[in-house]
Amino acid sequence: MTAATLRPFILALSLAGATALASQAVAAANDPAPVVAAERAFAADGLALGIRDSFLKHSAPTGIVLNPEPQLAQAVYGAAPASKTRLVWWPLWAGIARSGDLGFTTGPFTVNDKPGAWYFTVWAKQPDGGWKWLFDGGPPSDSAGVAPQGSAVAYARASGRRAGSPAKAMAEVSRAESALAVAARTDRRAAFLAAVAEDGRIVGSSARPPAGRAETEAELATRPAVIAFSPLGGQASSAGDLAWTYGMAQWIAEGQTRRGHYVRIWRNDAAGWRLLFDELLPSPGKS
Repeated sequence: MTAATLRPFILALSLAGATALASQAVAAANDPAPVVAAERAFAADGLALGIRDSFLKHSAPTGIVLNPEPQLAQAVYGAAPASKTRLVWWPLWAGIARSGDLGFTTGPFTVNDKPGAWYFTVWAKQPDGGWKWLFDGGPPSDSAGVAPQGSAVAYARASGRRAGSPAKAMAEVSRAESALAVAARTDRRAAFLAAVAEDGRIVGSSARPPAGRAETEAELATRPAVIAFSPLGGQASSAGDLAWTYGMAQWIAEGQTRRGHYVRIWRNDAAGWRLLFDELLPSPGKS
């Protein structure tokens, strides 16, 4: 075989090699393992440094907590006294953007070795390559019988589409949130069932996190029939395929106006933006 006839084979092999390397790079970016590792490092520091110092170390400058209104975590924990409370938590479900720069984890926690509830953390990759969290706060979901610390973490599937930019993604997500808010004012059950992904989770009650459609419907039945939502903020991945949002929620219960907040993960699926995670967190004493 001459050099001329070999050239196409060499080119084909080179292209195949480049494609394989590109596929490996995409697979690595889609792997939620770095987010899980960040959560586990955060949890380890919770025991080594204490709650205040570990939360200060791992929260982003723009990271927020509900106190009970959204406040910068750095300000809240910077003013907090040291605590001897033993807080232990571990991830059991996680997801990440295709661009590998935005993700989340959730799982159970214990307080002084007694069962607590579930945490939820939104993570963002920082310019230095490390990870810091943007939001930390979870629902009172039942943690009885959960997989123990160190168990394998289930991964949410990757998105089916990319918006192309964070700005375009947030514009699309804002429209999806507006449509959900309008529909939820009249029928929150139908509104959420139309918006939630097949593998999505809707939480907020004391029940365990839903494991399927039937449990999702049961969870929705615990919510007020009509809820008004008002967005406050959020952020999308650089690929425009994953976004987190948060905002205010208001409803009527026992003849009185109640309020709280919602936190969501939206995923850009083939059928459009769908809720991958949604939690409704009533303000203390306002449920």
